[in-house]
Amino acid sequence: MPLQIAIDGPVASGKSTVARRLAQRLECPFLDTGALYRAVAFAVLAHGISADDERTVASFARTLEPKVEAAKTPLGYRIRVEGRALGDELFSAIVSRAVSAIAANAEVRAHLIDAQRTFADDRDVVMAGRDIGSVVLPGAAFKFFLTASLDARVDRRLKELQDAGIAIERATLRQEIERRDERDRTRRASPLVAAADAIEIDTSALSIDEVVDKLESIVRGSPRR
Repeated sequence: MPLQIAIDGPVASGKSTVARRLAQRLECPFLDTGALYRAVAFAVLAHGISADDERTVASFARTLEPKVEAAKTPLGYRIRVEGRALGDELFSAIVSRAVSAIAANAEVRAHLIDAQRTFADDRDVVMAGRDIGSVVLPGAAFKFFLTASLDARVDRRLKELQDAGIAIERATLRQEIERRDERDRTRRASPLVAAADAIEIDTSALSIDEVVDKLESIVRGSPRR
């Protein structure tokens, strides 16, 4: 039976970086499911649709059939939408501003579940997101929910943006993360919650390698491995 590992958590909790490094250690594919929502956001914007137009976005998203392909790229996968393979475009500032509204759209979330599950079918996988353990892969052998204090998450995201050459005030970023947290927790479809059987880990005072070490130890030390 394939080894499926679900890693969930709020924005800037470290889940994507941890999941990618854990997948490298376990030598299996990795997917940050947020990239699928970014791909939809990219297509929505490319067609001149407002990300906040919930009904139009939902209707348009149903015409898309995004595909996830395992690939030797920095991400470890490639998202293909409307015949186009997307990479760095997924992380542009304009897509980043739009993706929160896209990810909160119930019909978009429902539409993308199949693409996520198809990628995980019949293969070992480490998947990161906000509803992997609770909705996408409820039968995953291992479920982890990473948390961190708001201050720690703001500091992490601020450094990421600064490293990417994006200037933003810390107070502004803090407000944006607080709004994203609220939207993720209260959305109607697949709200951000820890699965009942998930192992919760506070990463506030831990380095990425320390978190990966902890998860790897749990996975390798379990009879379910």
